[in-house]
Amino acid sequence: MLLIVLVLYLCPVFQCQTEDTELSEDVAFEEYTNSDMDPNAEAKPHIQELSVQTTIISRYAFTAVSCSMLNRHSAATQGVFQFHIPTAAYISNFTMIVGGRVFPSQVKAKEKKMKKEGGENNGKKNKNTPEQREGEMEVFRMEVTIPGRNRALFLLTYEELLQRRLGRYEHVTSVRPMQLVSKLSVGVTIVEHSRITYLEVLPLRNGKTPSSTGNGKADGKVGPPVSTEVKQNETFCKISFTPNIVQQVKIANNGMLGEFVVRYDVEREIGIGDIQVLDGHFVHYFAPKDLPVVSKNVVFVIDTSASMVGTKIRQTKEALFTILRELRPSDHFNFVTFSNRIRVWQADKLVPVTPNNIRDAKKFIYMISPTGGTDINGGIQTGSALLRDYLSSKEESHHNSVSLIIFLTDGRPTVGVVQSPVIISNTKAAVQEKFCLFTIGMGDDVDYRLLERMSLENCGTMRRIPEDADASVMLKGFYDEIGTPLLSDIRVEYSEDAVEYITQNFFTNYFNGSELIVAGKLTNRSSDSLHVQVTASNSERSIVLEKEVSIHEQERETERRLAEAEAGLNAGGYVERLWGYLSVKDGLKGRLRSQTSAERENYTQHATNLSLTYNFLTPLTQMIVEKPQVLANGTLAQTQQEAEATEAPPTDESSNQLLEDNNSLTPQSLHRNIPPNPISAVSKATSGVSKPAKKSATLSKTSADGDPHFVVEVPHSKLTMCFNINGEPGHILRLVTDHKHSGVTVNGALIGAPAPAGSHKEQRTYFSTITIVANKPRRSYIEVTPQKVILDDRDRMILPSSSSISVETPNLAVVIIANTNLTVTIQGTIQFVILFHHYKNPAPYQRDHLGFYIANSKGLSKDTHGLLGQFLYEDIGLTQLPGNFSMAGENSTKETLGKNITLTSYPALKVKDRTVTVIKKSRRIYSGKQTVDCWFAKNNAAKLIDGHYSDYVVSHLFDTGDWANGTNTH
Repeated sequence: MLLIVLVLYLCPVFQCQTEDTELSEDVAFEEYTNSDMDPNAEAKPHIQELSVQTTIISRYAFTAVSCSMLNRHSAATQGVFQFHIPTAAYISNFTMIVGGRVFPSQVKAKEKKMKKEGGENNGKKNKNTPEQREGEMEVFRMEVTIPGRNRALFLLTYEELLQRRLGRYEHVTSVRPMQLVSKLSVGVTIVEHSRITYLEVLPLRNGKTPSSTGNGKADGKVGPPVSTEVKQNETFCKISFTPNIVQQVKIANNGMLGEFVVRYDVEREIGIGDIQVLDGHFVHYFAPKDLPVVSKNVVFVIDTSASMVGTKIRQTKEALFTILRELRPSDHFNFVTFSNRIRVWQADKLVPVTPNNIRDAKKFIYMISPTGGTDINGGIQTGSALLRDYLSSKEESHHNSVSLIIFLTDGRPTVGVVQSPVIISNTKAAVQEKFCLFTIGMGDDVDYRLLERMSLENCGTMRRIPEDADASVMLKGFYDEIGTPLLSDIRVEYSEDAVEYITQNFFTNYFNGSELIVAGKLTNRSSDSLHVQVTASNSERSIVLEKEVSIHEQERETERRLAEAEAGLNAGGYVERLWGYLSVKDGLKGRLRSQTSAERENYTQHATNLSLTYNFLTPLTQMIVEKPQVLANGTLAQTQQEAEATEAPPTDESSNQLLEDNNSLTPQSLHRNIPPNPISAVSKATSGVSKPAKKSATLSKTSADGDPHFVVEVPHSKLTMCFNINGEPGHILRLVTDHKHSGVTVNGALIGAPAPAGSHKEQRTYFSTITIVANKPRRSYIEVTPQKVILDDRDRMILPSSSSISVETPNLAVVIIANTNLTVTIQGTIQFVILFHHYKNPAPYQRDHLGFYIANSKGLSKDTHGLLGQFLYEDIGLTQLPGNFSMAGENSTKETLGKNITLTSYPALKVKDRTVTVIKKSRRIYSGKQTVDCWFAKNNAAKLIDGHYSDYVVSHLFDTGDWANGTNTH
């Protein structure tokens, strides 16, 4: 078994392919599909399915990629999974499933010897810079040997915070599988706190120019790509792109479809902005509108060395001509060019925007002729002195203006000062914190780390223009972002006793169409008040905005909106993860700006710890993945741990068994021994794809399934009872809790659906998510939806419900039977089974949902509680109560159906000191495979359960609070 480190190959392509399958855009479909024309085609795994699903919750995007490859042939072959991700994103999980075995990843801190120090990067794009740019991509790559007649499934997740630019957010999904895919789907779900005011799905973009410039329609068509569907209400929208083979061929016959781009914006709250609170963290979005524009003083410092000759200088001139036309009358400007020598357009001054000055500036730009070397230090020093002297002489009149330098180069320093540390130090000394420096790099031969340091240390940002991009469009787009300042010196402050660990809260400038975001951790959970103060300056005066925010009210509002939108898996922790994401970014920026080794080490440790906490792959962490080794006969090799592993004794079968789906793959085992080495080892697996022998998962009747219908088998009394819970969508129900003893808690979240026509109910509810938390010997959990299973037991894995997989850790054992059920065993003595219910063509009242069954409760204590757990050790008796009782047909058994019978006595259950009237009913369980007779208690199980229904509604899916031991007062 080989351990490898995942490497981010920063090439501008997306692939999910085999080696040597890079095809040009003009390859014909016949050439691609005809193996006779490619002698290696038979050895290439075929991509059966590619799914890229993104959920954006208040600008924070979670993306899950699933790529399934099939090796149709008998011999093993190499498959390469590559995916194009935004540079601003952090990978949070990667898992491979090869031949039915799971190969999870582990994020670890980089060893010091692996860190790349210094300013040199040999012209290659890298991820060692914290400021990530929109429109840029990096490629994640994993190569693996796939045994003959076997599948490989690659699961990748990443997260990013969308930045608002030019009045909109933009999410980009690269769809370049490099071959036609029979089942291709891209989905983007947007859940926002405020009303969505603008939504647009662009045509597929095939060029490299970011669509933030406004020219993203690379294919020349108007409107979204073919097969795109959009469903939207005020704060929620769901977008899907599912082209079939024919539609893919019409777009690009080699699978290079391009980038799927979604843009949107939300309504702005007046005043202090939008504050969202969840799980002890908050995020504050501040983007005021309708403010007067602040005048600016800008010096353009342009590289005119010989390397700029040709397309680069032509496109630069085009952009500058356009920018000149958009300067405002109150602005002042100048130009500096540098190569071997420095040239200044207007010596010792900045000039106002007048027709004559604009005309003369255009002449100066037109006459620029590239030649000589690159004196970066000289250009920066001259431009800084020019702007600094101007501000000193006009200090009073330009008190409320914004001053900046826009610096552009396509190379490294070759003339004058060439040492990066000296240039950085000289730049800081020249700027003197009087203005901001924005740097732009063009092409591949730029020291981007140097430009990053120069801008970060001087309140600016850096933008990268790829070698073959349209520089004129990108330059103009970048200027548009920073060309309209509205506020300066913005400081956001909160109650000192209420928050800690806030992210960046001072911003030098706020530009029109952008957004300032601050996140933090709440310290005093008992306090309900958060004082927020924003101070800033605009063109006319200083501004102070203040507000008292109710923490609990904001949290309830955030939870309500998430529940309404059925935001799903990632909703619960999005604010905390957003805070972690921004905190890592801040740590990397501080590390880059640090002046001493001690300061640098402090930032490094802080950012590394956060990266490990949230499982982020950052410049300070590495991802270790176990790689399967294939033997000469094409089968997967065993590890030493596998050879020594002993088989667990077979489970005793009972009359209550759930048969596996015959079409599923045989589930394979994964044993994960955490100490001393936290790298997983793979156990035996049958090579090849075959129909398994019928296996069975032993179940009891005790369950919560369907709408939901609860069935409880009472072993001590040898009877079965049942009840319904008419919950509300968004409610989370406590099913089992034994937190103090075994450490096990099971919660289930409800989703809603309209009731069928003619039903006595107003709505239906189903379980959309079930969590199983095991806190002993250490905390681990399983989160289940109809589509996926998240297992977190120190290492985190995301497993699809559509694949048959077996995973074993020291605390948990998980077996998934594809699209059928999940069995969870805890400490060998507690076992739950969760059924997956999927609908191919659902009726309006149907939803994909889950069913929960208790298979083995031996390890649960007698203090176990919850809607199901409270009955596990309860003695319940059946008795007959005297009196007249009219039994209507709807409440009767089959023998009395349709009749009205008056009885002199009627059945009741004795539960503790309570008597509960019941009627006989039949229930279908195990996906309709079995019918059970049970005693049904009406009215939301009133008197049958301890307390009231509301006592079982918990605050979140991972709530493990103890049952209050209340009693029924009826």
